[in-house]
Amino acid sequence: MVEAPVKAFVCGHPIAHSRSPLIHGHWLARLGIDGRYEAVDVPPEDFVAFLRGIGPAGYRGGNVTIPHKETAFAVVDAYDDASDLIGAINTVWLEDGRLEATNTDWSGFSANLDARAPGWASGRRAVVLGAGGSARAILYALLQKGYREIRVVNRTIDRARDLADRFGERVTGHDWNAGSELLSDTDLLVNTTPIGMAGRHEGKLFDLKPLPSSAIVTDIVYVPLETPLLSSARARGLTTVDGLGMLLHQAVPGFARWFGSTPEVTAELRDLVIADMERHR
Repeated sequence: MVEAPVKAFVCGHPIAHSRSPLIHGHWLARLGIDGRYEAVDVPPEDFVAFLRGIGPAGYRGGNVTIPHKETAFAVVDAYDDASDLIGAINTVWLEDGRLEATNTDWSGFSANLDARAPGWASGRRAVVLGAGGSARAILYALLQKGYREIRVVNRTIDRARDLADRFGERVTGHDWNAGSELLSDTDLLVNTTPIGMAGRHEGKLFDLKPLPSSAIVTDIVYVPLETPLLSSARARGLTTVDGLGMLLHQAVPGFARWFGSTPEVTAELRDLVIADMERHR
């Protein structure tokens, strides 16, 4: 009897824009694995039934993306401490009939900087722009790496302060207008807001002149690859890291769970995704 291919998915609403099938499909081909990774558009009203039914549908697990990351908490049987603190999950798998989950955004963020800005983890002070779900994952990553002082800057200061309360004494919340004043001793500046994203026109970033010449600047936006923030930082000669690597590295743990082999994030894969972005811009 021929065994059916191992199946995994990414679900969201909408989902047609997702590059996860391209990434996982590349790894399946390179590793010679008989598997499939599918994009499934799941409206919010159908999400609970979809996730509870992945076993009978033949899936070993999958990725959960916007707008389902927080709802998934109510559906899965277990999740780890990182997911609990971050408040969202993005990777699920079946284990002994139980639906288990984790969040790989934080490790994807760290792995991207490990690869493209070696030594970044020796920093002690960071400024994080934005206070949404991505910011929570990045705060977790920075705390794991030993950052001693993390300043969250947000247009709604109450949301920034809520994150400070959630993550503890090493995190403080600040108003957007104070952002430039916080940069003079910053080792790492991270943008998690949509500012600079293609097709979005949501405000402007503040002046980067106070940043030390040793500072690293990264943006989790990856369309375009060089955002206005990264362009300004590069013009100053600062080390910059785009957001594409976070997307690629966060996919590794899930693939290993579902398909049993740990893939590599290579220049070939990065070029493949960039070419796809160019075709669809």
